[in-house]
Amino acid sequence: MKRNNISILRAAVATTVAAMALTACTDTWDEHYDPTTAAEGTLWQAIAQQEDLSNFASVVKACGYDLTLNGSQTFSVFAPLNSQFSAEEAAALIQEYNDQKASGVKNDDNTVVRQFLQNHISLFNHPVSSLTNDSITMMNGKYVVLTNDAIGNASLESSNALYSNGVLFTLSKQLDYFPNVYEYLGIDAELDSAYRFLNSYSVYEFNADKSVAGGIVDGNVVYLDSVSDLKNQLFNTCGLINAEDSSYWMVAPVNDEWNRMISEYEPFFSYAPNVNKRDSMQYANARLGIVRGAIFSLSSNPEESIADSAMSTMAETYTIRKRLNQDYPYGLYYKPYEAGGVFDGVEEVTCSNGKVLKARSFNIQPEQTFLQTIKVEAENTQRLDSVVYAEDPVTVREVPTDNPFYDQVSGNSFIEVIPENTQVNPIIQFNVPDILANVPYDIYVVMAPALAYDTLAIAENRLPSRTQYKLQYVDDKGKDITKSVSGYFIPEADVVDSILIAEDFVFPTCSYGLVDPQVHLQILSRVTNSNTSKWSRTLRIDCIILKPKRESLK
Repeated sequence: MKRNNISILRAAVATTVAAMALTACTDTWDEHYDPTTAAEGTLWQAIAQQEDLSNFASVVKACGYDLTLNGSQTFSVFAPLNSQFSAEEAAALIQEYNDQKASGVKNDDNTVVRQFLQNHISLFNHPVSSLTNDSITMMNGKYVVLTNDAIGNASLESSNALYSNGVLFTLSKQLDYFPNVYEYLGIDAELDSAYRFLNSYSVYEFNADKSVAGGIVDGNVVYLDSVSDLKNQLFNTCGLINAEDSSYWMVAPVNDEWNRMISEYEPFFSYAPNVNKRDSMQYANARLGIVRGAIFSLSSNPEESIADSAMSTMAETYTIRKRLNQDYPYGLYYKPYEAGGVFDGVEEVTCSNGKVLKARSFNIQPEQTFLQTIKVEAENTQRLDSVVYAEDPVTVREVPTDNPFYDQVSGNSFIEVIPENTQVNPIIQFNVPDILANVPYDIYVVMAPALAYDTLAIAENRLPSRTQYKLQYVDDKGKDITKSVSGYFIPEADVVDSILIAEDFVFPTCSYGLVDPQVHLQILSRVTNSNTSKWSRTLRIDCIILKPKRESLK
């Protein structure tokens, strides 16, 4: 929603950088003036009595901030004079405040309060002297430079009027409001789809330190003005794009592009009918598929490297990827400014804590974020459902660092499934998490050789296995399906062999994010007594891999 009556500054880079970088040289109160010279009364009383502040006073009263400025908490108020803030402008703000209030908008969310009133009020006393060159924080969290004769880009017409609960300054003009990345999404009408989704996770938590206490009633503190802080669980994982002391970039698609991607992504998150809250999960995950991977912390992206590669907040470091056996660096984008890169063609909008990169064409592809290759490490006991006709637990084999197969086996470990006797074929079943619906997957089972842990293994122990496979999943009616993969599969002996057991296999429902995976893969040894000299009943399983093939989508 655009605000015509609140001055919004989109490109005051120098002001904000200076505000955050300044080394405070605040003088003590006594160096400014004698505190015994304070006038009688409160800040509100002083504002209400000054005729040249009547327009500002009318907005203060209409929004209930007369109680705030009449209380015991200390403030510095920077009030624009009537000559620069007209009665018509004040009336328009009051009308806007009342309209939002009537529609159910809380005071904490009201743009008139946040973008105008709190933009002209700071907690605590901030008197000025000839030496003042400070960065102060306004009630809305914005950093502003205060000097002996100006605040931000507004001149101080009068200074250091001390009252019982703070200091009053008058200004030559309104202070410009400089939105942060999160706020700008709500200001730009072309980006409000992204804003509405992010804002749906916002809650406000009461902050007693910032609130104005009015006394104690029945043993409880009563507050004349209750201040709450914005909390949003998505910001904790995706990036604090609402924090004034942070620095973030966000690639934000315009509404048409947002809606296009939602139509494309929602079928990927089609859950079975028996999944609790399936519709809300589909709604949220399709939109998170856009947002995750689109936010960049500048603390992780120094200026000298971001042109070569941009690391989003979802990206893992190389060390963590190595530990997780993750082959592809999801959320890490190379050459982001080149044609087709994630920053190519964006419109840069400078904000108080970074930039919004407004995208009419969103160049972050699903394969770079949520449409991931799924790897199930066989030695991961959380993925092991059952073992039949075999020694239990299965034997985990480690690949020694001096072994020729070191770093060829995923995670340098695999499992050995040994038959419980020489007459039976073992069966082992794994669960596969985070499957997306309506995506063609190529499914591989990777087998390891006996030589990977024992370079002296005799020929009899190095025989390859002979296997069949069954897939279990849930269809779009909520029915459990078991599908046998036709044929027998024999890996090549003495190598790490990736066996393609199914090509372009499409699961009808999604299990992304579910605690109980709904997809299972059963591996069955298939060796008869007559061919034990050709194949081994022992299974040596490295991992299971499902590679999505978006190019195969119809």
